[in-house]
Amino acid sequence: MNTRDDPGARALHILETVFGYSSFRGQQAEIVDVLAQGGDALVLMPTGGGKSLCYQIPALLRDGVGVVVSPLIALMQDQVDALAELGVRAAFLNSTQTYEEASRIERRVRNGDIDLVYVAPERLMTPRCLDLLEASKIALFAIDEAHCVSQWGHDFRPEYIRLSVLHERFPTVPRIALTATADQQTRDEIIRRLQLENARQFVSSFDRPNIRYQIVEKVNGRKQLLDFIQSEHAGDAGVVYCLSRKKVEEIAEFLNESGMTALPYHAGMDIKDRTRNQARFLREEGIVMVATIAFGMGIDKPDVRFVAHLDLPKSIEGYYQETGRAGRDGTPASAWMAYGLQDVVQQRRMIDESDADETFKRVQSVKLDAMLGLCETLNCRRMRLLNYFGEDASPCGNCDTCLNPPISFDGTVEVQKLLSAVYRVDQRFGAGHVLDVLRGIDSEKVRQWRHDKLSTFGIGSDRSEAEWRAILRQAIALGLLAVDHDAYSALKLTDAARPVLRGEKPVQLRQYQKPVKQRRQPAKTAGYVESGLSAEEQTIFDRLRWWRVETARKHNVPAYVIFHDATMREIAKAKPASLSDLRGVSGVGEKKLETYGEEIIALIAELRAS
Repeated sequence: MNTRDDPGARALHILETVFGYSSFRGQQAEIVDVLAQGGDALVLMPTGGGKSLCYQIPALLRDGVGVVVSPLIALMQDQVDALAELGVRAAFLNSTQTYEEASRIERRVRNGDIDLVYVAPERLMTPRCLDLLEASKIALFAIDEAHCVSQWGHDFRPEYIRLSVLHERFPTVPRIALTATADQQTRDEIIRRLQLENARQFVSSFDRPNIRYQIVEKVNGRKQLLDFIQSEHAGDAGVVYCLSRKKVEEIAEFLNESGMTALPYHAGMDIKDRTRNQARFLREEGIVMVATIAFGMGIDKPDVRFVAHLDLPKSIEGYYQETGRAGRDGTPASAWMAYGLQDVVQQRRMIDESDADETFKRVQSVKLDAMLGLCETLNCRRMRLLNYFGEDASPCGNCDTCLNPPISFDGTVEVQKLLSAVYRVDQRFGAGHVLDVLRGIDSEKVRQWRHDKLSTFGIGSDRSEAEWRAILRQAIALGLLAVDHDAYSALKLTDAARPVLRGEKPVQLRQYQKPVKQRRQPAKTAGYVESGLSAEEQTIFDRLRWWRVETARKHNVPAYVIFHDATMREIAKAKPASLSDLRGVSGVGEKKLETYGEEIIALIAELRAS
C-alpha cells in the first residue's frame, strides 16, 4: 500500500520512524486523523498520556508549520531540543531571544523550513507575529495547557482569552486545544472562549493507576515530610509544594540540612536562579524541587517518583494537575499530603479576603469544599477524584483509604458538643480557646472570661486535643462552622449547624488515628533495581544509565531526552547485537538509531564479553 494516499498509514509510519513507537495509544490515532483531515479537536488527556504526539504528528503530516501556543517559556528550549534529537525541525519564539535570533526563526517559518514553532500567547498576539503567520503556510494551531483560558480554573492566564483571534483570522487552519485537567465548567469555557463549538471532543480517563494517593493528619509537617521521603523515596526525584514563598525557602533549607539535594522555586526568585534550578531538576537525578504552584506546568521529566503537598491545594483540579507530575513513565509513584485544621482556616480566609466578586468567591468555595471532601472521605480517594471529573470508578486498592480503611463513627453528639461550646462563648473565640472550654482546661483565659462556669465546660474531657482538632476540622470542612477572620479567627455557627444542634441531621465522621511513624527503608544505590530484569539485564541497564548521563551532558539536554528509562529497560532485555535488532525497540526512532545505535551496540557487546 502506498502510504502517500493513506493518512492513517502515513501517521503510523511517522510514529515508527520518527518517534520509535509501533502503535498509537488510546485515542491518539483518532485525534491525529481529525487534525490531519483539517478538523478541530478538544483533548483532555492525563499527564503522561501522550498529548504532544496528537499535534506533532499532524504537523508533520500537513503542509506548513505547526504553531504551538504554550505559556511555558522556561521549557521551550527543552521541548525544541527533544524534537531535534528526533530529527524534527523545531524552534521557538519568545522574549528570551535577541532581535537577530527571532528574525532568523521568522525567516525559517516564512520559508517553510521548519516543522513546529513554539510561541508564548503574549508573543502570538503582537502585530509582528500575527503578520508573520499571515505570510506563512500554517499546518495547524495547538493550544497547550488550554485550561489557562478559564477564569474559574486554577491557572488562569488573561492573555489566553484573546486566542479566539486564531479562528477569526485563520478560519481554515485546524486547531487543537489540549489540557490534562478540566471539569465540565472549565471544558465549556474552553469551547466558548476559543470558539471550538464544532470541535471533536476527546476525553480520556483521568485515572493514573500507578500513583498511590496518601493524605495524613498534619502534626509536624516538615518532620512528617522527611520521614515520608526517607522511608519511601530516598534518592528519588520529587516535588514538594508549599503555599508561600517563605515556606518554600525554609523547607528547601531543611531538606538540604537533612542530607538531600533540594532546590527552591517560586515567582519571587530572580529569573536566572529560577531557570537554573529548573534546569538542574530536569537534567540531574535525585533532586527534590520545593516550589509554589508557579512550578511544574508542562514539566516532561518522566521519573519524578513523588509529589508532596505541605499545604492544602485550592481545588481538586490543582491537586490533580500537581500530583500528575509524578510517575509520567507509568511506574509506581506517590502523591502524599499532610493536611490539618490550619489549612482549612487558611484557604477559607484567602477566599473571604480576596478582591474577587461574589460569584468568583462562590465558585472557589465550591471547589474548596470538593477538595476538603477528598481529604475527609471515608471511601477510596481515587474513586472520589475520578467522580469529580465525571468518571465512574471502583475502589482502587492502592490508596491509603483502601490499604488502611478509616474507621467511621456517628459523630453527631461530639459535633453537638462542639457547636454548643462555640455558641456558649458567644461565637467570639478561636479554636484553641473553644477546645480548652470543651476539654475543661483551667487556663487563665478561661477563668478571665468565666467560661469555666459554662454548662459546656469539660463536656469533652473524654477526648484528647488531637481528637477534638480532627472533629473541629471536619465540622469546618462540612460547613457547620465558619471562621470569622475579621474577629480574631473566631468560630461562628453557620445555618447548616441548626439542624445538627436540633438533632434533625446526623453527622458521620472519620475517627482520629494517631500518626504512625513510617519505617525507614534501606538507602537506594545509584543504580536502582528495576523490577523484571535479570542480573545481566540489570547490569546493562545500570551501564546505560551512566552512558545516558554523560551523553546528555555533552548534548546539554535532560537525560530523558536521550532515552526514557522504559526504552533503556527494553534495550537491556533485548540485548541487541546489531542496528536491526535495536530498531525494533520501543522509543528508538531512525534519528536516534543513527545517532546512538553504534555506541549502544558496542556498549552491550563489551558488557556481554566481560
